[in-house]
Amino acid sequence: MATDFLHRSSSRHCSDHGWLKSYHTFSYAEYYHPDRMNFGALRVLNDDIVAGGQGFGNHPHENMEIICIPLAGALVQTDKSGSSCVISEGEVQVISAGTGISHSEMNRNSDQDLKFLNIWMYPKIMNAIPKYEKMSLNESDRLNCFQTIVSPTEEGQGMSVYQDAWVHLSKIEKGVDINYKLRKKDNGVYAFIVSGMLKVRDTLLSARDGIGFCGNKIVSFKAETDTEMVLLEVPLSQYK
Repeated sequence: MATDFLHRSSSRHCSDHGWLKSYHTFSYAEYYHPDRMNFGALRVLNDDIVAGGQGFGNHPHENMEIICIPLAGALVQTDKSGSSCVISEGEVQVISAGTGISHSEMNRNSDQDLKFLNIWMYPKIMNAIPKYEKMSLNESDRLNCFQTIVSPTEEGQGMSVYQDAWVHLSKIEKGVDINYKLRKKDNGVYAFIVSGMLKVRDTLLSARDGIGFCGNKIVSFKAETDTEMVLLEVPLSQYK
């Protein structure tokens, strides 16, 4: 099993703006690391904590697939037309920015922190018509298995992106082994541990660690404690 990346939680860059604390696995904004630009089509994996009542003012995106996974609290997005969307814990959202969007993102609650994962992927189709999708999740659908939340547009599992990529959530009970089988040849697999501890071959991973593999048709995971994980399968070769 070839390991291309091992990102310990402690090695991530932390941008602390007072109202926002953001942990970057890959280069982002003022943080630049030449060896941490991306993992194939996976460009950004930010672990964000936003103070009550605070958030990001209006800002643009284009030609990026953006996945929002709230871990605690609720996020309000408002576009330039004034239309709003609330994404809460237990829901996920995908934005295909395409030709361009602009929006603000705020913590809906004034009395608690918002915690969410902000994941960006390069699209394979450029300048597509922008689209938003949101879905509610059933936690039991990922117990000791992989719950698909994102897949290519033509597949119809979860929400769609303009990329040959899949995103899954998993909640694994202590002592359970699960295997992930690659959907597309030559793709890579990146796993991010949200909570708990698990072992991938001889590598023990803890909360907020990330690990990436290439050249493997099947990747096996064993939970050392009850564990929650985000797993991404993404193209590699054209995004080196």
